[in-house]
Amino acid sequence: VGTMKRPIKRLPDGEFTILKVIWQLPNPTTSTQIMEKLGDDNHWKPQTLLTVLARLTEKGFLESVRKGRERQYTAIISEDEYLEVETSDFLKRYSGHSMGGFVKTLFSSSSLSEDELDELRTLLNHKK
Repeated sequence: VGTMKRPIKRLPDGEFTILKVIWQLPNPTTSTQIMEKLGDDNHWKPQTLLTVLARLTEKGFLESVRKGRERQYTAIISEDEYLEVETSDFLKRYSGHSMGGFVKTLFSSSSLSEDELDELRTLLNHKK
């Protein structure tokens, strides 16, 4: 999976929702498989989904290939690559790019479980 030539831009929530579903499915995937994966809470009409898929393709997040009567979609931006952009964007907007300020807010405003704290400790120890 290669990276895009142009910088990755933050996606609107609707497009991000569809991209998250695509990451959970085997690549390549079809709009039918995406609709099935969306399941019961699916409020998407097939035509709307196709429009969003076309937008994601145009923006460079997906590759689209016609196979017979259906298009197949492959994510060309990984979940990790995109989450890096979201995290960086979030930090810039909300904490003046200060990781310390962000972590302080996180600890004071939410109750982290012991497992989450252990995971954070492990991550920090690996960064040394």
